[in-house]
Parts: sequence; C-alpha cells; structure tokens
Amino acid sequence: MSQVDFNMLLDLDALLREGSVVGAAQALHVSPSAMSRRLARLRAAAADPLFVAAGRGLAPTQRALAMHERVRAAIDEVRSIFFSDELDLSQLRRTFTLRASDGFVGVWATRLVSAMMAEAPGVSLRFVPRANKDTEALRGGEVDLDIGVAAAAEPDIVDEALFETSFVGVVRQGHPLFAKGARSKVGLKAFVAWPHISASQRGSGISQLDMALEAAGVRRNVAIVAPGVQAALVMASTSDFIAAMPEPFAHWGKEHHRLQLFRLPIEAPTVQVSQSWHKRHQADPAHRWLRAHVSAICAAGVRAMQV
Repeated sequence: MSQVDFNMLLDLDALLREGSVVGAAQALHVSPSAMSRRLARLRAAAADPLFVAAGRGLAPTQRALAMHERVRAAIDEVRSIFFSDELDLSQLRRTFTLRASDGFVGVWATRLVSAMMAEAPGVSLRFVPRANKDTEALRGGEVDLDIGVAAAAEPDIVDEALFETSFVGVVRQGHPLFAKGARSKVGLKAFVAWPHISASQRGSGISQLDMALEAAGVRRNVAIVAPGVQAALVMASTSDFIAAMPEPFAHWGKEHHRLQLFRLPIEAPTVQVSQSWHKRHQADPAHRWLRAHVSAICAAGVRAMQV
C-alpha cells in the first residue's frame, strides 16, 4: 500500500463534500491539476477508483462512502490533538458547510462571512439548502452546522438556541388591505379573504400559522407554495397575495422590496431558531469560533430589528 499521510484524509474529505475535482481544489486552495494528482494518489492507496465520472462531477464509490464518516472522525481527532485550544485565525484555511433556510442566508450570510473573514481571511462558508431536519448530514460530516428549528433531541447532536421570533404578515405597499388609510391592524376576516403565499423549502403548504387559524375556526387560501422565503417576498411585492413569515426575514425583505409589514390578527405562532452540530465538533476551536460568530450575528440582528 502507498504511504498515507494526514493530507490525504483532507483530500478525500474535500472530494466527498464537493463532488468534483474543481470544487475540492477551491476548498483546499490548490489548483485543479494538483487536485487531480491527489485523487490519483488516493486511488492508488485505496486500491479503488473512489470516484467515477457523473456528468460534470464525480460520484463516490461504495468504498468511498463507507470511508467518509471514519475520515471525518479521524480529521477531527487529529486536529484536537495538535491544535488543542490554540487557534491562529490568520493561518486558518477551512471551508465550513452550513445548512440553513434561504431566509437566514438572505438576512445574515454576508454579514457572517464578512465578520469571520476580517479575522480569518482563509475561511469560507458554503451554504446548502435546509430541505429537511435529517441529522445524518451532521453525523456524516456533510454539514458542519445546521441552522433552523432543531430536530428532536439526539444524544450525539448538540443544539444551541439563537433567537425566538414570531410571524408577521407581508404585503406590497399600496395593497388594498391598507387602501382606506394608514391602518396598522388587519382583521381576521380581511386577512383570510385574500389569497396567500406559503414559503416552504420542503414543499408543504401547511404551517404553524394554518394550525393557529384552524384553531380560531377559519382557513386561509394558500394559492402558492413558494420554495423559500426570498421567492415568497418577491411574489408578495408584485401581487396582491399575502405572505406570512418569521419577523427577521420580513424586515430584511422590506429593506429590499416595496413591502408593508403588519401584525397578524391572531396570536402569532413563534419559532425558536437554533444551531446544531455533532458532538465531535464540541471542542474544536475553529468550530467553536464559527458558532460564536453565528450567535453574535443573530443576536445583533434581532436587537437592531427591535430598536
């Protein structure tokens, strides 16, 4: 067997995460040709192709998939041994993968990246859609941090609350709901009389708001199920449809579109947004640094919204 070193673990992990030679090269800050040579070395060491061509990318073989969790665990263990609690941010070269809704990405992604790069220029963030709450992505190392409403508690997953927020209504400026003056309140009957847009990355048109309305004895007409918050905001800004969403996302939308926000005519449902990670990252200084930035950015954003 060929000689194996720690960098080969990093190479294999990057290829598994990115699914292409070019993507892995960018994540590791090397050229594509150098990454191709590293892949050839991995194949020789494993006596397995590890990856096969799939369109413009690479598909892992069963051998590569079986190795992934052990590779991630080995990388984290070696980092904990050699780096302990010391972290030189100026020398940190790492790409973190965060799973979050498009609403979170719109509100906080650029602020988060800017704050982190000011301390660690070699760090980058990769956001992937939060299509589900499956913790296997955290467990298998495909995702470093999951942001949203946390899944049911699991012994190897750590959850930390970021903020709690309520839903608000969103309509375009000049919407007929407010045509008779500068009213700030919308009645329940008027609220459900107009067609609605529901934002759901999972494609479900039923939300906590619908359950609250049903408890009040009414239903809204969900005419459109948008694939996310940003699409719902654009649709609301160009139609007479009503959207309802967590308040930070609505305030962000108001800054970028001609929108008016209003309090819902029922007791608004609330959601607690958390960040979740696998326990193996608990003592990782770089991961702790990432989590601290996420927490600080969210706290600052929620405070500013309340001013």
